[in-house]
Amino acid sequence: MAKLALVTVSLVLVGCSRAGASPAISDAVLSAAPAEPSATVVPSIEPSVGGSPSESTVTEPPMAEPPAASIAVEGGDPVVGQLGTFTWDNSGSDAPWLDGSPIHVGAGEQLTLTLAEPVDIGEWRVSRVTPGNRDGIGAVGMDEGSGGPVHFQAPPPGQWSVEVHVRFAGDRGTALYFWLIAVD
Repeated sequence: MAKLALVTVSLVLVGCSRAGASPAISDAVLSAAPAEPSATVVPSIEPSVGGSPSESTVTEPPMAEPPAASIAVEGGDPVVGQLGTFTWDNSGSDAPWLDGSPIHVGAGEQLTLTLAEPVDIGEWRVSRVTPGNRDGIGAVGMDEGSGGPVHFQAPPPGQWSVEVHVRFAGDRGTALYFWLIAVD
């Protein structure tokens, strides 16, 4: 199509520039050309400005449950705990005392709890029982505090099911996290 238009324009120019060209040929070529350029509809490939949300209007959906929690000793790999009973932003789940995710630590080492999402901690409490205790009767308190970070000493040598009970700030809810800690 572009070649045809170029040839037509070239013929018109050549015909008009020739001395002594017949007015009938020039008039015939000019009368065949449209008086005004025709409009060609070309679909736009530009993105729509009005319909797409900007980065500042996109919000993350609320979390369906409390953030994951992991514990680690200095220099060790973090281990994500099992989430037990929780209440969270008007929802919740009930679970028995869980044995927890296994982690091996040395006697007297300090453990640090880290949340996967930046959620403020109001208060926390750490307790332990022997593995297999599903109701928590006889749990021994190990440490407690308010705010973060959560740090506590490893339990005495042996194997323990350890629960970290977290109450989140801002009335977000509570969560029980469990680890099966083997202490040398």
